[in-house]
Amino acid sequence: MGVSEKALVLKGITKRFPLVLANDHIDLDLNWGEVLALVGENGAGKSTLMKIVYGLQPPDEGEMWVDGRPYRPRSPLDAIRAGIGMVHQHFMLVEPFTVLENLVLGLEPGSPFRMDLDQARREASALMEALGFHVPLDEKVEDLPVGLQQRVEILKALYRKARILILDEPTAVLTPQEAEELFRFLRAYVEKGNAAIFISHKLKEVLEVSDRTTVIRDGKVVGTVQTPRTSLEELARMMVGREVVLRVEKGPARPGEVVLEVENLAAPPRLKGVSFRVRAGEIVGVAGVEGNGQTELVEALTGLRPHTGRVLYLGEPLPPTARKVRERGVSHIPEDRNQRGLVLDFTTRENAILGDHHRPPFRGFLDFLQPEAVEAHAQTLVERFDVRPRSTALAARRYSGGNAQKIVVGREILRRPRLLVAAQPTRGVDIGAIEAIHKELIRARDEGLAVLLVSADLSEVLSLSDRILVMYEGRIMGELTPEEATEERLGLLMAGISPETRR
Repeated sequence: MGVSEKALVLKGITKRFPLVLANDHIDLDLNWGEVLALVGENGAGKSTLMKIVYGLQPPDEGEMWVDGRPYRPRSPLDAIRAGIGMVHQHFMLVEPFTVLENLVLGLEPGSPFRMDLDQARREASALMEALGFHVPLDEKVEDLPVGLQQRVEILKALYRKARILILDEPTAVLTPQEAEELFRFLRAYVEKGNAAIFISHKLKEVLEVSDRTTVIRDGKVVGTVQTPRTSLEELARMMVGREVVLRVEKGPARPGEVVLEVENLAAPPRLKGVSFRVRAGEIVGVAGVEGNGQTELVEALTGLRPHTGRVLYLGEPLPPTARKVRERGVSHIPEDRNQRGLVLDFTTRENAILGDHHRPPFRGFLDFLQPEAVEAHAQTLVERFDVRPRSTALAARRYSGGNAQKIVVGREILRRPRLLVAAQPTRGVDIGAIEAIHKELIRARDEGLAVLLVSADLSEVLSLSDRILVMYEGRIMGELTPEEATEERLGLLMAGISPETRR
Protein backbone atom coordinates (compact mmCIF):
# COMPACT_ATOMS: atom_id res chain seq x y z
CA MET A 1 0.00 0.00 0.00
CA GLY A 2 1.61 3.26 -1.12
CA VAL A 3 1.55 6.76 0.33
CA SER A 4 -1.48 7.69 -1.77
CA GLU A 5 -3.61 4.98 -0.15
CA LYS A 6 -2.70 5.78 3.44
CA ALA A 7 -4.50 8.11 5.85
CA LEU A 8 -1.23 9.47 7.27
CA VAL A 9 2.43 8.85 6.48
CA LEU A 10 5.46 10.22 8.35
CA LYS A 11 8.99 9.76 7.03
CA GLY A 12 12.18 10.76 8.82
CA ILE A 13 10.47 13.06 11.33
CA THR A 14 13.14 14.55 13.58
CA LYS A 15 12.80 17.09 16.39
CA ARG A 16 15.66 18.42 18.51
CA PHE A 17 15.54 20.41 21.71
CA PRO A 18 18.54 21.60 23.75
CA LEU A 19 20.24 18.44 25.13
CA VAL A 20 17.39 16.22 23.87
CA LEU A 21 16.72 14.46 20.57
CA ALA A 22 12.96 14.01 21.06
CA ASN A 23 12.19 12.38 17.69
CA ASP A 24 14.94 10.61 15.77
CA HIS A 25 14.02 10.00 12.10
CA ILE A 26 10.64 8.47 12.87
CA ASP A 27 8.72 6.61 10.17
CA LEU A 28 5.04 5.91 10.86
CA ASP A 29 1.97 5.15 8.79
CA LEU A 30 -1.75 5.00 9.51
CA ASN A 31 -4.26 3.13 7.35
CA TRP A 32 -7.81 4.16 6.70
CA GLY A 33 -10.19 2.00 8.69
CA GLU A 34 -7.81 1.20 11.56
CA VAL A 35 -6.92 2.21 15.12
CA LEU A 36 -3.14 2.54 15.49
CA ALA A 37 -1.89 2.51 19.09
CA LEU A 38 1.20 4.57 19.87
CA VAL A 39 2.98 3.48 23.04
CA GLY A 40 6.25 4.20 24.79
CA GLU A 41 7.70 5.15 28.12
CA ASN A 42 7.33 8.61 29.59
CA GLY A 43 9.60 10.91 27.57
CA ALA A 44 9.87 8.50 24.62
CA GLY A 45 8.70 11.20 22.18
CA LYS A 46 5.03 10.30 21.60
CA SER A 47 3.55 13.66 22.55
CA THR A 48 6.18 15.59 20.59
CA LEU A 49 5.41 13.54 17.50
CA MET A 50 1.67 14.14 17.78
CA LYS A 51 2.21 17.88 18.35
CA ILE A 52 4.11 17.90 15.05
CA VAL A 53 1.25 16.09 13.29
CA TYR A 54 -1.30 18.50 14.76
CA GLY A 55 0.69 21.59 13.78
CA LEU A 56 1.65 22.66 17.30
CA GLN A 57 5.38 22.28 16.58
CA PRO A 58 7.36 22.20 13.32
CA PRO A 59 9.69 19.25 12.64
CA ASP A 60 13.40 19.92 12.09
CA GLU A 61 13.53 17.24 9.40
CA GLY A 62 11.18 14.87 7.63
CA GLU A 63 8.07 14.79 5.48
CA MET A 64 4.37 14.07 6.02
CA TRP A 65 1.45 13.11 3.78
CA VAL A 66 -2.28 13.08 4.53
CA ASP A 67 -4.40 10.98 2.19
CA GLY A 68 -1.58 11.01 -0.35
CA ARG A 69 -1.09 14.79 -0.35
CA PRO A 70 2.03 16.51 1.06
CA TYR A 71 1.26 17.95 4.48
CA ARG A 72 3.21 20.77 6.18
CA PRO A 73 1.04 22.27 8.94
CA ARG A 74 1.99 25.63 10.40
CA SER A 75 -0.77 25.60 13.03
CA PRO A 76 -3.64 23.43 14.30
CA LEU A 77 -5.87 25.27 11.83
CA ASP A 78 -3.95 23.62 8.99
CA ALA A 79 -4.43 20.24 10.70
CA ILE A 80 -8.18 20.81 11.01
CA ARG A 81 -8.38 21.81 7.34
CA ALA A 82 -6.57 18.57 6.48
CA GLY A 83 -9.16 16.57 8.41
CA ILE A 84 -7.11 15.89 11.57
CA GLY A 85 -8.64 16.29 15.03
CA MET A 86 -6.95 15.83 18.40
CA VAL A 87 -8.46 15.06 21.80
CA HIS A 88 -5.89 16.22 24.33
CA GLN A 89 -5.27 14.55 27.68
CA HIS A 90 -6.12 17.85 29.37
CA PHE A 91 -9.31 19.05 27.74
CA MET A 92 -9.12 22.20 25.62
CA LEU A 93 -12.62 23.47 26.46
CA VAL A 94 -13.87 26.87 27.66
CA GLU A 95 -15.64 25.78 30.83
CA PRO A 96 -18.07 28.72 31.30
CA PHE A 97 -19.31 28.27 27.70
CA THR A 98 -22.08 25.85 26.77
CA VAL A 99 -21.37 22.67 24.83
CA LEU A 100 -22.76 24.24 21.65
CA GLU A 101 -20.63 27.39 22.06
CA ASN A 102 -17.53 25.21 22.48
CA LEU A 103 -18.38 23.25 19.33
CA VAL A 104 -18.56 26.33 17.11
CA LEU A 105 -15.72 28.28 18.72
CA GLY A 106 -13.47 29.50 15.88
CA LEU A 107 -15.98 28.36 13.24
CA GLU A 108 -18.94 30.50 14.27
CA PRO A 109 -21.78 30.08 11.75
CA GLY A 110 -23.78 33.05 10.47
CA SER A 111 -22.65 36.58 9.72
CA PRO A 112 -20.02 38.74 11.47
CA PHE A 113 -22.94 40.49 13.21
CA ARG A 114 -25.01 37.49 14.31
CA MET A 115 -24.20 33.85 14.99
CA ASP A 116 -26.60 31.29 13.60
CA LEU A 117 -26.56 28.78 16.46
CA ASP A 118 -29.70 27.09 15.13
CA GLN A 119 -27.74 25.84 12.15
CA ALA A 120 -24.95 24.62 14.43
CA ARG A 121 -27.49 22.88 16.68
CA ARG A 122 -28.97 21.00 13.71
CA GLU A 123 -25.53 19.89 12.54
CA ALA A 124 -24.45 18.83 16.04
CA SER A 125 -27.69 16.91 16.65
CA ALA A 126 -27.35 15.08 13.35
CA LEU A 127 -23.73 14.25 14.16
CA MET A 128 -24.62 12.86 17.61
CA GLU A 129 -27.39 10.78 16.09
CA ALA A 130 -24.94 9.30 13.60
CA LEU A 131 -22.34 8.62 16.32
CA GLY A 132 -24.81 7.10 18.76
CA PHE A 133 -23.92 9.29 21.73
CA HIS A 134 -25.45 12.45 23.12
CA VAL A 135 -24.36 15.44 25.18
CA PRO A 136 -26.62 18.28 26.40
CA LEU A 137 -25.84 21.12 23.99
CA ASP A 138 -27.12 23.91 26.28
CA GLU A 139 -25.33 22.82 29.46
CA LYS A 140 -22.19 24.66 30.52
CA VAL A 141 -19.09 22.50 30.20
CA GLU A 142 -18.11 23.21 33.81
CA ASP A 143 -21.32 21.51 34.97
CA LEU A 144 -20.65 18.26 33.08
CA PRO A 145 -18.88 15.18 34.50
CA VAL A 146 -15.50 14.46 32.93
CA GLY A 147 -16.84 11.56 30.84
CA LEU A 148 -19.26 13.90 29.06
CA GLN A 149 -16.55 16.56 28.72
CA GLN A 150 -14.49 14.07 26.77
CA ARG A 151 -17.45 13.40 24.49
CA VAL A 152 -17.60 17.15 23.87
CA GLU A 153 -13.92 17.11 22.86
CA ILE A 154 -14.56 14.25 20.42
CA LEU A 155 -17.69 15.92 19.10
CA LYS A 156 -15.79 19.19 18.61
CA ALA A 157 -13.17 17.41 16.49
CA LEU A 158 -15.81 15.61 14.41
CA TYR A 159 -17.88 18.81 14.00
CA ARG A 160 -14.78 20.11 12.21
CA LYS A 161 -15.01 17.13 9.82
CA ALA A 162 -12.05 15.20 11.27
CA ARG A 163 -11.37 11.94 9.44
CA ILE A 164 -8.20 11.25 11.42
CA LEU A 165 -8.63 11.38 15.20
CA ILE A 166 -5.71 11.51 17.65
CA LEU A 167 -6.57 10.60 21.25
CA ASP A 168 -3.92 11.30 23.90
CA GLU A 169 -4.39 9.15 27.06
CA PRO A 170 -8.18 9.29 26.54
CA THR A 171 -9.18 6.97 29.40
CA ALA A 172 -7.22 8.67 32.19
CA VAL A 173 -10.39 10.27 33.63
CA LEU A 174 -12.98 7.64 32.69
CA THR A 175 -14.70 4.87 34.61
CA PRO A 176 -14.32 1.37 33.10
CA GLN A 177 -17.84 1.61 31.65
CA GLU A 178 -17.08 4.98 30.04
CA ALA A 179 -13.85 3.56 28.61
CA GLU A 180 -15.81 0.68 27.07
CA GLU A 181 -18.20 3.19 25.47
CA LEU A 182 -15.22 5.08 24.05
CA PHE A 183 -13.79 1.89 22.56
CA ARG A 184 -17.13 1.05 20.93
CA PHE A 185 -17.26 4.54 19.43
CA LEU A 186 -13.70 4.20 18.10
CA ARG A 187 -14.44 0.88 16.42
CA ALA A 188 -17.60 2.30 14.80
CA TYR A 189 -15.70 5.44 13.77
CA VAL A 190 -12.95 3.59 11.89
CA GLU A 191 -15.38 1.07 10.40
CA LYS A 192 -16.89 4.03 8.52
CA GLY A 193 -13.56 4.50 6.73
CA ASN A 194 -11.91 6.94 9.16
CA ALA A 195 -8.68 6.40 11.10
CA ALA A 196 -7.50 6.95 14.68
CA ILE A 197 -4.27 7.11 16.68
CA PHE A 198 -4.67 5.93 20.27
CA ILE A 199 -1.95 7.00 22.74
CA SER A 200 -2.00 5.17 26.06
CA HIS A 201 0.23 3.68 28.74
CA LYS A 202 -2.48 1.13 29.65
CA LEU A 203 -1.38 -1.85 27.61
CA LYS A 204 -4.55 -3.87 28.29
CA GLU A 205 -6.55 -1.12 26.57
CA VAL A 206 -4.10 -1.08 23.67
CA LEU A 207 -4.67 -4.80 23.15
CA GLU A 208 -8.42 -4.32 23.35
CA VAL A 209 -8.94 -1.44 20.94
CA SER A 210 -6.12 -1.26 18.37
CA ASP A 211 -5.38 -3.03 15.10
CA ARG A 212 -1.64 -2.27 15.09
CA THR A 213 0.74 -0.93 17.72
CA THR A 214 3.83 1.21 17.11
CA VAL A 215 6.35 1.32 19.96
CA ILE A 216 8.67 4.30 20.47
CA ARG A 217 11.72 4.19 22.74
CA ASP A 218 14.21 7.02 23.24
CA GLY A 219 12.77 8.95 20.30
CA LYS A 220 13.03 6.05 17.83
CA VAL A 221 10.52 3.56 16.47
CA VAL A 222 11.38 0.16 17.94
CA GLY A 223 8.81 -1.64 15.82
CA THR A 224 5.20 -2.01 14.76
CA VAL A 225 3.22 -5.17 15.52
CA GLN A 226 -0.19 -6.54 14.62
CA THR A 227 -1.93 -6.06 17.97
CA PRO A 228 -4.03 -9.26 17.98
CA ARG A 229 -0.81 -11.27 17.49
CA THR A 230 1.16 -9.70 20.34
CA SER A 231 0.97 -9.76 24.15
CA LEU A 232 1.31 -7.49 27.16
CA GLU A 233 4.72 -8.98 27.88
CA GLU A 234 6.04 -8.36 24.36
CA LEU A 235 4.81 -4.76 24.27
CA ALA A 236 6.33 -4.07 27.71
CA ARG A 237 9.66 -5.57 26.63
CA MET A 238 9.69 -3.45 23.45
CA MET A 239 8.92 -0.31 25.46
CA VAL A 240 11.55 -0.83 28.18
CA GLY A 241 14.18 -2.88 26.36
CA ARG A 242 14.14 -5.70 28.94
CA GLU A 243 11.78 -8.21 30.50
CA VAL A 244 9.28 -6.56 32.86
CA VAL A 245 7.26 -8.25 35.62
CA LEU A 246 3.75 -6.94 34.96
CA ARG A 247 2.07 -8.74 37.87
CA VAL A 248 2.44 -7.41 41.39
CA GLU A 249 3.64 -10.29 43.51
CA LYS A 250 2.52 -10.04 47.12
CA GLY A 251 1.54 -12.29 49.96
CA PRO A 252 -1.48 -11.83 52.21
CA ALA A 253 -1.56 -8.76 54.43
CA ARG A 254 -1.06 -9.08 58.18
CA PRO A 255 -2.94 -6.05 59.55
CA GLY A 256 -1.92 -4.85 63.00
CA GLU A 257 -2.95 -1.90 65.13
CA VAL A 258 -5.08 0.95 63.79
CA VAL A 259 -2.68 3.70 62.68
CA LEU A 260 -5.15 6.12 61.06
CA GLU A 261 -8.76 6.61 62.06
CA VAL A 262 -10.88 9.11 60.12
CA GLU A 263 -14.40 10.12 61.14
CA ASN A 264 -16.64 12.40 59.05
CA LEU A 265 -13.68 14.22 57.49
CA ALA A 266 -14.75 17.13 55.27
CA ALA A 267 -12.71 19.75 53.42
CA PRO A 268 -13.75 22.33 50.81
CA PRO A 269 -14.62 22.28 48.05
CA ARG A 270 -15.27 18.59 47.33
CA LEU A 271 -14.69 16.39 50.39
CA LYS A 272 -18.05 16.01 52.11
CA GLY A 273 -17.53 13.61 55.00
CA VAL A 274 -15.62 10.33 54.90
CA SER A 275 -14.87 7.74 57.58
CA PHE A 276 -12.42 4.83 57.43
CA ARG A 277 -9.44 3.17 59.13
CA VAL A 278 -5.97 2.14 57.99
CA ARG A 279 -4.02 -0.47 59.95
CA ALA A 280 -0.32 -1.22 60.16
CA GLY A 281 0.73 -3.78 57.55
CA GLU A 282 -1.99 -3.10 54.99
CA ILE A 283 -2.57 -1.01 51.86
CA VAL A 284 -5.95 0.69 51.66
CA GLY A 285 -6.62 1.88 48.14
CA VAL A 286 -8.86 4.79 47.21
CA ALA A 287 -10.40 4.46 43.74
CA GLY A 288 -12.47 7.01 41.84
CA VAL A 289 -12.53 9.33 38.89
CA GLU A 290 -10.32 12.34 39.59
CA GLY A 291 -12.05 15.39 41.04
CA ASN A 292 -14.26 13.52 43.49
CA GLY A 293 -12.53 14.69 46.66
CA GLN A 294 -9.34 12.63 46.58
CA THR A 295 -7.03 15.67 46.46
CA GLU A 296 -8.83 17.30 49.39
CA LEU A 297 -8.62 14.04 51.36
CA VAL A 298 -4.87 13.73 50.88
CA GLU A 299 -4.21 17.40 51.68
CA ALA A 300 -6.41 17.31 54.79
CA LEU A 301 -4.56 14.26 56.14
CA THR A 302 -1.11 15.75 55.48
CA GLY A 303 -1.74 19.17 57.03
CA LEU A 304 -2.03 21.06 53.76
CA ARG A 305 -5.76 21.95 53.88
CA PRO A 306 -8.13 23.03 56.69
CA HIS A 307 -10.80 20.46 57.49
CA THR A 308 -13.54 19.45 59.86
CA GLY A 309 -14.16 16.05 61.42
CA ARG A 310 -11.87 13.86 63.48
CA VAL A 311 -8.53 12.41 62.41
CA LEU A 312 -6.67 10.20 64.89
CA TYR A 313 -3.12 9.03 64.25
CA LEU A 314 -1.99 6.29 66.64
CA GLY A 315 -4.91 7.24 68.85
CA GLU A 316 -4.14 10.96 69.07
CA PRO A 317 -5.39 13.94 67.01
CA LEU A 318 -3.25 14.69 63.99
CA PRO A 319 -1.45 18.08 64.21
CA PRO A 320 -2.78 20.91 62.02
CA THR A 321 0.37 21.75 60.03
CA ALA A 322 2.30 19.81 57.40
CA ARG A 323 5.60 20.10 59.28
CA LYS A 324 4.17 18.74 62.53
CA VAL A 325 2.33 15.97 60.71
CA ARG A 326 5.63 14.96 59.15
CA GLU A 327 7.45 15.08 62.48
CA ARG A 328 4.85 12.71 63.95
CA GLY A 329 5.87 10.04 61.42
CA VAL A 330 3.56 10.56 58.42
CA SER A 331 5.10 10.49 54.95
CA HIS A 332 3.46 11.92 51.84
CA ILE A 333 4.03 11.14 48.16
CA PRO A 334 2.26 14.12 46.53
CA GLU A 335 0.27 13.78 43.31
CA ASP A 336 2.37 16.47 41.59
CA ARG A 337 6.05 15.70 42.13
CA ASN A 338 7.29 18.86 40.43
CA GLN A 339 5.11 21.27 42.40
CA ARG A 340 5.05 19.54 45.79
CA GLY A 341 7.56 16.70 45.79
CA LEU A 342 10.81 18.22 44.56
CA VAL A 343 12.71 21.46 44.32
CA LEU A 344 13.75 21.09 40.70
CA ASP A 345 16.92 23.19 40.97
CA PHE A 346 18.10 21.28 44.07
CA THR A 347 20.43 18.30 43.73
CA THR A 348 19.50 14.72 44.52
CA ARG A 349 21.21 14.95 47.90
CA GLU A 350 19.29 18.14 48.77
CA ASN A 351 15.94 16.69 47.65
CA ALA A 352 16.67 13.47 49.56
CA ILE A 353 16.44 15.29 52.92
CA LEU A 354 13.64 17.75 52.15
CA GLY A 355 11.29 18.01 55.11
CA ASP A 356 13.84 16.46 57.48
CA HIS A 357 16.70 18.83 56.76
CA HIS A 358 16.22 20.54 60.15
CA ARG A 359 16.54 17.32 62.16
CA PRO A 360 19.40 14.98 63.11
CA PRO A 361 21.38 13.40 61.62
CA PHE A 362 21.29 16.06 58.88
CA ARG A 363 21.49 19.04 61.26
CA GLY A 364 24.29 19.17 63.79
CA PHE A 365 26.13 21.61 66.02
CA LEU A 366 25.01 25.26 65.69
CA ASP A 367 22.33 24.16 63.20
CA PHE A 368 24.81 23.42 60.38
CA LEU A 369 24.07 20.75 57.79
CA GLN A 370 26.21 17.63 58.12
CA PRO A 371 27.47 16.98 54.56
CA GLU A 372 28.71 13.44 55.29
CA ALA A 373 25.33 12.36 56.68
CA VAL A 374 23.46 14.01 53.78
CA GLU A 375 25.69 12.36 51.17
CA ALA A 376 25.46 8.92 52.79
CA HIS A 377 21.66 9.16 52.91
CA ALA A 378 21.47 10.22 49.25
CA GLN A 379 23.77 7.38 48.20
CA THR A 380 21.54 4.88 50.02
CA LEU A 381 18.49 6.28 48.23
CA VAL A 382 19.89 6.18 44.68
CA GLU A 383 21.25 2.65 45.15
CA ARG A 384 18.23 1.06 46.82
CA PHE A 385 15.71 2.72 44.49
CA ASP A 386 17.87 2.41 41.36
CA VAL A 387 17.85 6.13 40.51
CA ARG A 388 19.64 6.74 37.22
CA PRO A 389 22.03 8.35 36.61
CA ARG A 390 23.62 7.37 39.95
CA SER A 391 24.60 10.90 40.86
CA THR A 392 23.80 12.72 44.08
CA ALA A 393 24.91 16.03 42.55
CA LEU A 394 22.49 16.15 39.60
CA ALA A 395 19.65 18.68 39.68
CA ALA A 396 16.20 17.09 39.95
CA ARG A 397 15.01 18.72 36.71
CA ARG A 398 17.61 16.71 34.79
CA TYR A 399 15.99 13.36 35.61
CA SER A 400 13.32 11.55 33.62
CA GLY A 401 9.87 11.41 35.20
CA GLY A 402 10.38 7.87 36.47
CA ASN A 403 13.72 8.57 38.12
CA ALA A 404 12.49 11.85 39.64
CA GLN A 405 9.55 9.95 41.13
CA LYS A 406 11.90 7.33 42.57
CA ILE A 407 13.67 10.11 44.49
CA VAL A 408 10.36 11.21 46.03
CA VAL A 409 9.22 7.66 46.85
CA GLY A 410 12.64 6.74 48.23
CA ARG A 411 12.82 9.81 50.45
CA GLU A 412 9.36 9.18 51.93
CA ILE A 413 9.93 5.46 52.59
CA LEU A 414 13.48 5.78 53.97
CA ARG A 415 12.16 8.08 56.72
CA ARG A 416 10.71 4.89 58.25
CA PRO A 417 7.28 6.45 58.86
CA ARG A 418 4.32 4.73 60.52
CA LEU A 419 1.88 5.98 57.85
CA LEU A 420 2.47 6.63 54.14
CA VAL A 421 -0.09 8.66 52.17
CA ALA A 422 0.72 7.89 48.53
CA ALA A 423 -1.15 10.03 45.98
CA GLN A 424 -0.80 8.94 42.33
CA PRO A 425 2.60 7.32 43.07
CA THR A 426 3.22 6.22 39.47
CA ARG A 427 1.64 9.08 37.51
CA GLY A 428 3.62 9.95 34.38
CA VAL A 429 6.04 7.11 35.09
CA ASP A 430 7.22 4.42 32.67
CA ILE A 431 6.63 0.70 33.07
CA GLY A 432 10.08 -0.06 34.50
CA ALA A 433 9.74 2.57 37.22
CA ILE A 434 6.16 1.46 37.98
CA GLU A 435 7.45 -2.06 38.59
CA ALA A 436 10.11 -0.77 41.02
CA ILE A 437 7.74 1.56 42.90
CA HIS A 438 5.11 -1.16 43.31
CA LYS A 439 7.72 -3.52 44.79
CA GLU A 440 8.78 -0.88 47.30
CA LEU A 441 5.18 -0.19 48.39
CA ILE A 442 4.60 -3.91 48.98
CA ARG A 443 7.90 -4.18 50.84
CA ALA A 444 6.93 -1.23 53.06
CA ARG A 445 3.58 -2.86 53.81
CA ASP A 446 5.26 -6.14 54.70
CA GLU A 447 7.56 -4.27 57.10
CA GLY A 448 4.52 -3.02 59.00
CA LEU A 449 3.85 0.34 57.35
CA ALA A 450 0.25 1.55 57.03
CA VAL A 451 -0.31 2.76 53.45
CA LEU A 452 -3.17 4.86 52.10
CA LEU A 453 -2.95 4.63 48.30
CA VAL A 454 -4.89 7.17 46.22
CA SER A 455 -4.71 6.46 42.50
CA ALA A 456 -6.69 7.18 39.34
CA ASP A 457 -5.18 4.03 37.81
CA LEU A 458 -7.72 1.31 38.53
CA SER A 459 -5.32 -1.53 37.74
CA GLU A 460 -2.85 -0.10 40.26
CA VAL A 461 -5.51 0.05 42.99
CA LEU A 462 -6.62 -3.51 42.20
CA SER A 463 -3.06 -4.87 42.15
CA LEU A 464 -1.76 -3.29 45.35
CA SER A 465 -4.70 -2.87 47.71
CA ASP A 466 -5.77 -5.13 50.56
CA ARG A 467 -9.00 -3.14 50.90
CA ILE A 468 -10.51 -0.69 48.40
CA LEU A 469 -12.59 2.42 49.12
CA VAL A 470 -14.48 3.98 46.20
CA MET A 471 -15.10 7.74 46.21
CA TYR A 472 -17.79 9.65 44.35
CA GLU A 473 -18.67 13.34 44.81
CA GLY A 474 -16.72 13.63 48.04
CA ARG A 475 -18.12 10.56 49.78
CA ILE A 476 -17.22 6.89 50.07
CA MET A 477 -19.63 4.86 47.97
CA GLY A 478 -18.44 1.51 49.25
CA GLU A 479 -15.62 -0.65 50.56
CA LEU A 480 -14.55 -3.84 48.75
CA THR A 481 -11.99 -6.57 49.12
CA PRO A 482 -9.81 -7.27 46.06
CA GLU A 483 -11.85 -10.44 45.49
CA GLU A 484 -15.10 -8.46 45.43
CA ALA A 485 -13.71 -5.64 43.30
CA THR A 486 -14.51 -6.57 39.72
CA GLU A 487 -14.01 -3.77 37.19
CA GLU A 488 -17.77 -3.68 36.58
CA ARG A 489 -18.58 -3.30 40.27
CA LEU A 490 -15.87 -0.69 40.79
CA GLY A 491 -16.96 1.22 37.70
CA LEU A 492 -20.56 1.44 38.90
CA LEU A 493 -19.47 2.72 42.32
CA MET A 494 -17.12 5.23 40.64
CA ALA A 495 -20.15 6.50 38.68
CA GLY A 496 -22.17 6.90 41.89
CA ILE A 497 -24.29 3.78 41.42
CA SER A 498 -24.51 1.63 44.54
CA PRO A 499 -26.20 -1.82 44.62
CA GLU A 500 -29.16 -0.20 46.42
CA THR A 501 -29.43 2.55 43.79
CA ARG A 502 -29.26 -0.01 41.01
CA ARG A 503 -32.11 -2.02 42.51
